[in-house]
Amino acid sequence: MGKYLDSFEPNRCYHVFNHAVHNNNLFVTDTNYHYFLQQLAKHTEAVYQFYAYCLMPNHFHLLIRIKDKNTIIEHYHQRKLNKHPDYKPLVINHNEFDFHDFVMQQFQNFCNGYAQAFNRMFDRKRALFLDFIKRKQVKNENYFTKLIHYIHYNPVHHGFCKDLNDWHYTSYHSFLDDRVTKLERGYVLEWFGGAKEYSQFHKFTPDPRLINLMEL
Repeated sequence: MGKYLDSFEPNRCYHVFNHAVHNNNLFVTDTNYHYFLQQLAKHTEAVYQFYAYCLMPNHFHLLIRIKDKNTIIEHYHQRKLNKHPDYKPLVINHNEFDFHDFVMQQFQNFCNGYAQAFNRMFDRKRALFLDFIKRKQVKNENYFTKLIHYIHYNPVHHGFCKDLNDWHYTSYHSFLDDRVTKLERGYVLEWFGGAKEYSQFHKFTPDPRLINLMEL
């Protein structure tokens, strides 16, 4: 695969990200940010577990874990049934089911839907996102830990704020309050050893090697 175009595989974690075309923005108003998350959940939450996100004016980052193959195939059948009530689910040959293409299609549906709504809102007709979404498989525990930190620190790195506590469009705050969330809050806090340890870890600057590697 090309740079940052790893195939989606079951039970694997991925850093998913993308950027607006040229000098455009993906988000202009608060409504855009909230609608993005709403539509992301609508189109894609059935295929993954959600660990972290950050939305910035011209790009976004997600950290996810793709669900197991049986769960995804069940979702495939349910989608067919929702569209065609007379659909008769057949046993799918797992070797013939294109897992990556199906997961990727959910993200494409999401991006296309968001872009259409954004274009209607701002009376524009051009493309909004750069090509396909980028995705890089997270292959070890150390990378997973540093990536959560990197994603939350991204607004500081790109100069949108001076302190990550000041950026509202990120999952950082969601792990430190009791509001309902679609994130795996319990899992992430346990991963860091608790809320105090999670917060303390975020006070440091992320590993510069990770920042340079994942530069958009």
